Amino acid sequence: MDLSLVLALVAVASSVLFLLVTRARQPWQRGKLPPGSLGLPVIGQSLGLLRAMHANTAERWIQDRVDRYGPVSKLSLFGAPTVLLTGPAANKFVFFNGTLAMQQPRSVRMILGERSILDLMGPDHKRIRGALLEFLKPDMLRLYVGKIEGEVRRHLDESWAGRRTVTVLPLMKRLTFDIISLLLFGLERGAVRDALAADFKHVLDGLWAVPVDLPFTAFRRSLKCSASARRVVTGITRETKAKLERGESSRSSGLIACLLRMTDDSGARLLSEDEIVDTAMVSLVAGHDTSSILLTFLIRQLASDPDTLAAMVQEHEEVAKSKGDGDALTWEDLAKMKFTWRAAQEILRMVPPVFGSFRRATQDIEFDGYVIPKGWQVFWTAAATHMDGRIFPEPAKFNPSRFEKQSAAPPCSFVAFGGGPRICVGMEFARAETLVMMHYLLRRFRWKLCWMENTFVRDPAPTPLHDLPIQLEDKAASP
Repeated sequence: MDLSLVLALVAVASSVLFLLVTRARQPWQRGKLPPGSLGLPVIGQSLGLLRAMHANTAERWIQDRVDRYGPVSKLSLFGAPTVLLTGPAANKFVFFNGTLAMQQPRSVRMILGERSILDLMGPDHKRIRGALLEFLKPDMLRLYVGKIEGEVRRHLDESWAGRRTVTVLPLMKRLTFDIISLLLFGLERGAVRDALAADFKHVLDGLWAVPVDLPFTAFRRSLKCSASARRVVTGITRETKAKLERGESSRSSGLIACLLRMTDDSGARLLSEDEIVDTAMVSLVAGHDTSSILLTFLIRQLASDPDTLAAMVQEHEEVAKSKGDGDALTWEDLAKMKFTWRAAQEILRMVPPVFGSFRRATQDIEFDGYVIPKGWQVFWTAAATHMDGRIFPEPAKFNPSRFEKQSAAPPCSFVAFGGGPRICVGMEFARAETLVMMHYLLRRFRWKLCWMENTFVRDPAPTPLHDLPIQLEDKAASP
């Protein structure tokens, strides 16, 4: 158990005990609460969930609650009374209900900023989301394929070629960080990008830590590295603004330029500097961490799945044959990689990078005959539908053919990218990044797992055993 977690629980217990008891009693006067127990004050069921995630039994932990209480139950997580909702109907309720606000852990808000898209609602959320959609619209994504390809090829030349073993997860994290920082900021290789990458490695360490600023904790280190990264991002924002004013940069040169160029009808800038910096910080995390996990687990799957590997290699060889020697990949080429993306979706179903998320009820609301009191958290998890055998038969079996048809599962069942008005704006970007990387990786290398144990932990993101070391063979060097 993380020492900071224990210390934090002790530190806050006395201050919130009365609040929790009060919250627990009042709703009985409003309606029928879901079955379940809030458990011990402050602690609730938090430690049990964290232990299950670390032991990779979180899906079983959720299913045990469903078996005991049904698809709707109450509990206490991270110091707040919570309602767990499971199933496609529950997911739809969470994604499309305007009275449920995003509820990020306090640690996330302190590290990534208070004005990020993760916490905004209403017109503020619409403004920021609109800016991101402008940056990630299809016409813009077409322009990014070449930049992604350049980073991928350089990465494989420098970090894979000529090596007998590599450790996949940290390499994927660095690749996806390099790609997103280039597209966000136009930040080329060099000392600034290296320093920002080093900061973000530690920023991520504390996103789900207990937000108590004590020496030698992951949270303290994350706060320090976040402050350092924000100074860099602020500097880039101001430099980009100056370039735009001098006509030395364009709207399409990166997300920062795109955000700075957004104005209202009167010509006033839509976003403040703080909003731009917060948006960039969240985009850096979302744009590289989840993609790196997807790529890592896809590589792990292919090492022990020769049929899928052969089908995927064939698909990419056919794409390569349709092009001239040395021709760059295009958006149209990516559209031909259908089997690869189906395999990636199946990885996202089985190992979603984000286990679940929280909302907060802004007023008393009802679902399935139960009241969810104002101020309570709502917790949903991808595993509740992803691993439901009634929705996805034999859910533990890797089967990309599940995604041959768009309507293969009920709406709001496959929720790796969320859903509703807050569905991930970077879905198509993640697809492009994954397909370009797999195209060059599959055509250049073969690999084997160094460790045959097929295990991983969630901390809170899924991490394979020893970060997935593999034995590598360069196809060009093979007889």
